[in-house]
Amino acid sequence: MLQQTQVATVIPYYERFLARFPDVKSLAEAHLDDVLVLWSGLGYYSRARNLHAAAQTVTESKDGGFPRTSKALASLPGVGRSTAAADRGVRLQQARKRSSTEMSSGARASFRGAWLPRRETGRESPVEARRIAGAQEGHRAYTQALMDLGASVCTGPRPACATCPSRRAARPVRREKWKRIRGRGRASPWPLKKTAMLLLLREGEVLLEKRPLVGLWGGLWCLPEIPREPIRAITAGVDWAQSSPSTKRLPLLRHGFTHFTLNITPVVCQVASASPCASEPGQVWLTLEEAAQAAVPAPVRKLLNSLQAV
Repeated sequence: MLQQTQVATVIPYYERFLARFPDVKSLAEAHLDDVLVLWSGLGYYSRARNLHAAAQTVTESKDGGFPRTSKALASLPGVGRSTAAADRGVRLQQARKRSSTEMSSGARASFRGAWLPRRETGRESPVEARRIAGAQEGHRAYTQALMDLGASVCTGPRPACATCPSRRAARPVRREKWKRIRGRGRASPWPLKKTAMLLLLREGEVLLEKRPLVGLWGGLWCLPEIPREPIRAITAGVDWAQSSPSTKRLPLLRHGFTHFTLNITPVVCQVASASPCASEPGQVWLTLEEAAQAAVPAPVRKLLNSLQAV
């Protein structure tokens, strides 16, 4: 959960997740939709799918135990060298390569005049980590402290050097050169993408469809995306002879991703007749309340909640 997501955001998700899945076995036996429901809002849903698949791999292994070697850990879905090394450092208290968050604080503390480019951090980290940690014991406490420092105090754009517990040992503070430490540079404007989503209503129910596992919002239930022009050129399975645009209007919704911004135009349509409206495989009719509590992306939940409030 902490990959690409801030600690403050993760904590409530983490607590709910552990309450529902207290061990690997319960996670492995759960339906993927149940996992995605608790993950909804965190983004990067491939992490949830990989976590679920990894739990199944562990429970189906011959010994039923969690891998103890880096090679075996890295073979699990969604686990690479960095995650495997981090696990060994925290769970097994073995020295290993530091994460980029840890190295950011370590790099400032051992300032040598410039910030390591992101692509070089992976190559330089093992040497720097061994230099900082040395042969000390308590790798778990040291690792956690360094991560906390990087996440809460030694942040990228505005490090809180004045309140840093390591300020006396940090070379940049002593030399008043910490401002020279470069970040990633000025970010380019995010690309803007546009789409329109259909909120097709039928006697208090709304139509959702399953997204492909690969791609944006993979495996989640979502509102059908439709061509912006013309509006009536919508997905198969909807009898438009019995449908008409609703008088309800929802404003444009802007949703930010890591690498782009998505403008969503909601199109609300009401099935005029009480006769059944067909749905294709991978589609389902749910009440607005049920739909908002399903495994849906955060912007879809916002649209559903907004529609209930209209």
